[in-house]
Amino acid sequence: MVAHVDNAEENWFRRFAAAPEAKARLVCLPHAGGSAPFYFPVAKALAPDIEVLAVQYPGRQDRRHEPFLTSIDAMAERVAELLRNYTDRPLALFGHSMGAMVAYETARRLERGGVEVAALFVSGRRAPSRVRDESVHTRTDDGIIAELRRLSGTEADLLGDDDVVRMILPVVRNDYRAVETYRYAPGAPLNAPIVAFTGSDDPMATVDEVASWADHTAGGFELVELSGGHFFLTRHQGVILGRLADELGGVRV
Repeated sequence: MVAHVDNAEENWFRRFAAAPEAKARLVCLPHAGGSAPFYFPVAKALAPDIEVLAVQYPGRQDRRHEPFLTSIDAMAERVAELLRNYTDRPLALFGHSMGAMVAYETARRLERGGVEVAALFVSGRRAPSRVRDESVHTRTDDGIIAELRRLSGTEADLLGDDDVVRMILPVVRNDYRAVETYRYAPGAPLNAPIVAFTGSDDPMATVDEVASWADHTAGGFELVELSGGHFFLTRHQGVILGRLADELGGVRV
């Protein structure tokens, strides 16, 4: 059984669909500026066979009064610590963009602590070992807004509302800082297999950069290239959900 859920776990993990008899659990980590409700459709689609826990980082929405965690490592450390109470069924991780890095570092920590990770799904992010020199977090507010519009992320329709944009800018700046200052610390490859989804025209990650995720696992690797830019996954939701269900449906407790 799952251990008693304390307030910290309620803050960090959101369930949008009941799945008490699920055969596996998928933890979904949002992109920079994103929040747990981004994964509401995933939870609804995969229930009741797969339980989805959507991560809500501090500093946004109902956690807006909590201080940010300013590094990928700090986010991963906290998520991994809490997930040690969720080992009653096979555990997999999914992350898009910044969430892919948090998911990867979470998986590393879980495996080092003796917790098996059934699979790691990464989306819209180059491999940890493929570094670019980026500094979006140092730009002016207008510069960050321009970057968000370029990627068409963080609910593009809201970017025309100046009040909303100014409200989310501190979150976005913090997350970009976390991503852009992250540096991969070499270590043993994961035992978990990795499935990497990428958009063919994603300016944040070339197909070649995403293919390098193969270097970070000893458990098997698959690259899934789909059409589109950085937020290709919203266009190909059905394909991605099907791949998640296929992979995790084959897991037995």
